[in-house]
Amino acid sequence: MASPFGPYKRILRELKSNHGRLILGNHGKTCIPVVFSHSVQERASSSASQNSAVINDRLQELVRLFKERTEKVKEKLIDPDVTSDEESPKPSPAKKAPEPPPPEKEAEAEKAEEDHYCDMLCCKFKCRPLKRYQFPKSIDPLTNLIYILWLFFVVLAWNWNCWLIPVRWAFPYQTPDNVHLWMLMDYFCDFIYLLDMTVFQTRLQFVKGGDIIVSSGPGMFLRELRFLSMDAICLLPLDLLYLKVGVKPLLRLPRCLKYMAFFEFNNRLEAILSKAYVYRVVRTTAYLLYSLHLNSCLYYWASSYQGIGSTSWVYDGVGNSYIRCYYWAVKTLITIGGLPDPQTLFEIVFQLLNYFTGVFAFSVMIGQMRDVVGAATSGQTYYRSCMDSTVKYMNFYKIPTSVQNRVKTWYEYTWHSQGMLDESELMEQLPDKMRLDIAVDVNYDIVSKVALFQGCDRQMIFDMLKRLRSVVYLPNDYVCKKGEIGREMYIIQAGQVQVLGGPDGKTVLVTLKAGSVFGEISLLAVGGGNRRTANVVAHGFTNLFILDKKDLNEILVHYPESQKLLRKKARRMLRNNAKPKEEKSSLILPPRAGTPKLFTAALAAAGRSKADGGKAGRLAHLRARLKELAALEAADPPGPLVHRPRPSSSQKPEEADDEDVVSESADHSIRIRMSPAPESDEHILSVEVPEKKKDK
Repeated sequence: MASPFGPYKRILRELKSNHGRLILGNHGKTCIPVVFSHSVQERASSSASQNSAVINDRLQELVRLFKERTEKVKEKLIDPDVTSDEESPKPSPAKKAPEPPPPEKEAEAEKAEEDHYCDMLCCKFKCRPLKRYQFPKSIDPLTNLIYILWLFFVVLAWNWNCWLIPVRWAFPYQTPDNVHLWMLMDYFCDFIYLLDMTVFQTRLQFVKGGDIIVSSGPGMFLRELRFLSMDAICLLPLDLLYLKVGVKPLLRLPRCLKYMAFFEFNNRLEAILSKAYVYRVVRTTAYLLYSLHLNSCLYYWASSYQGIGSTSWVYDGVGNSYIRCYYWAVKTLITIGGLPDPQTLFEIVFQLLNYFTGVFAFSVMIGQMRDVVGAATSGQTYYRSCMDSTVKYMNFYKIPTSVQNRVKTWYEYTWHSQGMLDESELMEQLPDKMRLDIAVDVNYDIVSKVALFQGCDRQMIFDMLKRLRSVVYLPNDYVCKKGEIGREMYIIQAGQVQVLGGPDGKTVLVTLKAGSVFGEISLLAVGGGNRRTANVVAHGFTNLFILDKKDLNEILVHYPESQKLLRKKARRMLRNNAKPKEEKSSLILPPRAGTPKLFTAALAAAGRSKADGGKAGRLAHLRARLKELAALEAADPPGPLVHRPRPSSSQKPEEADDEDVVSESADHSIRIRMSPAPESDEHILSVEVPEKKKDK
């Protein structure tokens, strides 16, 4: 292989034959002295060693670039981010395609399919087979809405007996003309009782020793004996006595013992209502009305026992009997007063018992109503107390009015949007498993789509979801500022945030909506990436979930593989964000370095001496040699030339333009100097090769 320093040797040989000086310039007055310090053989040996070093460096660079290209191709073909320890599921065995059924079976299948169609008038529609309408073998009383609906009908039948049996006993509303209608409704309610006892109650699931009993067995039988005994008493066939004593409503009084269905219905209904306190108020009011209803029935019975209109205390028989008696019961039970005094001993005893019962019942109703209303407004009371305490604190320290208004706005929006000020207090009351289920339903889909957490351990993500906390930001609040230390990751639950940038820091770069995630790289703090790179401002009221860096570090202690993966991904994401995207693929070999400017200046100086006829041939030959050297330098440069002025301590400012221009190679093997001549438009070009110490 030819040496790249061959042109150097030829140029030096020619200059040496001319005694080291050459006259250049427009008028043939420029003198170029050339000084030689060592032999050509020593220069050739040094050039060969330098050439081998350059080739070695180029080969190492080529190998490194090929390795980088190979890694990029591997990342595209294979996903290295999967760190799950679970084994891959075994492939299911190959199944043969089912053979086509014979024509006879196809005809039978078509016929069976036609049996599920119903023809009605001119229409033909598909109906479900009867097998699908089978009653379930077990019923979950806590979650089955059909069972709650059935309890509603049972409670209606129970209320029919509780409200109308006293009315039919005291008031003359049941007559021989309408007794068959009363009995029809009575037996319909009995049928509902019987259906509930035999069909629904025997299929209810229950817990015994921590196990859920769902099928018939000894445990189910004992439970049925214990809970169905009251239902059996409710359905005692006392109606058979109608044949001897007549239709007496009091014989149906055991039907009122099915009160367990009423309380069970209340519990199940309150569990599914979003505003259960409304139902509690209605139920407490019904208790009060029912107590007045019973009192009015007793008053009419006492009046009938004493004789209608016999005294001023009893009912006088004028107007609607039930309304008049109910009015008397209200005045007595609530102790309004203004009633006529009882005359007989029976009336006095009855009135005393009525007053005592009324005071006790009314006080109980008032206390229960107070508890219901207090429980319904307990949250609002807590909110008011927190608001008052905060306002008192701000007034004490003389906080500016603008800040106080923002604090009040935060309280109002947080309360009206969430119904609470800090949902973490509610979550702390739940067991760990319940908190995880709620967190997964709310945020798992969002967090699992974050590129930084894809491929991480699934349980690590679950632990991370339980550490999220909710924060509300007001309009124009800064979520994070550029340059500050990032210690949180944000998930937008509701609202929008704007990323600001530009020269003034107010240009909206992008708007993030609900479901977006930002600030995740700052949690790992790799390569200085824990600094915020832009301002993020809340655009309107915004609800964010925040994950602290401290919580993430506590989680990653138990997942070292996921920690390594996250740091690797964070570094790669930082590199991708720092480098602009290249539209074309990167080149394996970088472009060549340009020709040094000193060679161009030397050629230009040589061109000025064309007018000198005696020495033009030498200059032309030198120029050609320099061109060869420049071409070879562009193909494979031995080393960059360092351009530096010659140091001079006595140089004056006005003589700065007359200083020497010196350039040398990186290994200091060649030094080229251009010095100004005494005459104008003349320069002296010198090429120096340092001489090694001669052998003794």
